[in-house]
Amino acid sequence: MVRVGIPRALLYYQYYPMWKTFFQRLGAEVVVSTPTTRAMMEVGCTRMVAETCLPVKVCCGHVVSLVGQCDYLFIPSIRSLESKTHNCSKFLGLPDMMRAVVPEAPPILDTEIDLSKGRRMFYQAVYGLGRHFTWNPLSVKAASEAAWQAYLDYENGLRHSGQTRPQALNRMFEPERQEPEKVFEGWSATPIAVIGHPYLVYDDFISQRLLARLGKMGAKVLTAEMVEESELKKSIKELVGGPYWTYETEVVGAGGYYVQSGVNGVIGVAAFGCGPDSLMIEVVQRYARHRGVPFMTLTLDEHTGEAGIITRLEAFLDMIRRRRQGQMACA
Repeated sequence: MVRVGIPRALLYYQYYPMWKTFFQRLGAEVVVSTPTTRAMMEVGCTRMVAETCLPVKVCCGHVVSLVGQCDYLFIPSIRSLESKTHNCSKFLGLPDMMRAVVPEAPPILDTEIDLSKGRRMFYQAVYGLGRHFTWNPLSVKAASEAAWQAYLDYENGLRHSGQTRPQALNRMFEPERQEPEKVFEGWSATPIAVIGHPYLVYDDFISQRLLARLGKMGAKVLTAEMVEESELKKSIKELVGGPYWTYETEVVGAGGYYVQSGVNGVIGVAAFGCGPDSLMIEVVQRYARHRGVPFMTLTLDEHTGEAGIITRLEAFLDMIRRRRQGQMACA
C-alpha cells in the first residue's frame, strides 16, 4: 500500500480530514508526523535561513521527521481560494522550499490550488493528484466528493460544538488522545477571544500551550471556528472593505466579530517577521482600542519563552478582571 506523509503543520489543522479522506478513498495509507517537539524546531532552524518565519521552520522539521516513513509527501501549493485574494508567499513556494532544504525527502505531491483561475483548473489539479494512485477518473471523482463532504462535516461540527480544531480532530481520528475537560474553580469564566492562524494558535509547542493555560487561568476561550462564516466575512467587510489575504477571516474577521460582540478581551497571535500577520493584527488592535476592548498581541518565534508567556497572560487577565470589578462597582 502506498503511504502518503502529511506534516502536522501549517494547513494541517484546516484540511486534514479532507486530505485524509481523499487519499484513503484512493487506497493509500496516510502517515501524519507527531506533534511538534523542540527537536523538530531545531532541525528546521538549522536547514532554513534565519529570516524564515517560525511556522515554516517547524514545517521543515516535520518534513524531516517523515523521511523514511512514507512513499510520497503531500505539500500543496495553495495560491488563492477565491477571486481577488492572495496567499502568503510561504504557501506558494512551500513545496520547492522543502525540496531544496530536505533533499532526502520522498517525492513531493505539490498540487497547485488556485480557485481564482476557475473550476476547470481546479478539477485538473485534483485529477492530476489522483493519477498518482489510479487512472480511473470516476474513482478520483468519488474520492474528491467524499473528501469535500468530510471537510464540510468537520467545519459544521466546529461551528456547532464549540470545540477547537485539535479537539475535533482528536475526536474524529485519535480518540485516545482526548483529555477530559477541566472545570475552573474560582473566578467565573472570562470570555477571551484568541485570533490567529491555526498553525500558531493550536500548535502547543509554538504557542506554549496558550489555550490550555488560558483555560486553567479561568478564561473561556473563543476562536474563529466558533463563528459562522457569514459573520466573519461581514466583519471583514466592515473593517477593511473586503478580504485581501486568503486566510483573513481567521484574524480580521474573527477579531472584528468578537470586538463587536462585547468580549472581555482579545489576544492576537502572530509570527515574528510575518508581514500579513502584522498588518491584520494592527487593524484589529486599532478597532479594539476604538471600541474600548482590551487587546494584547503575542508575537511568537523560536526564542519565545514559557515564563514570558505566562507572565503576560496573568497580567492581561488580572487587568481585565479588575476592569470588570470597577465597571460593576460603578453600575
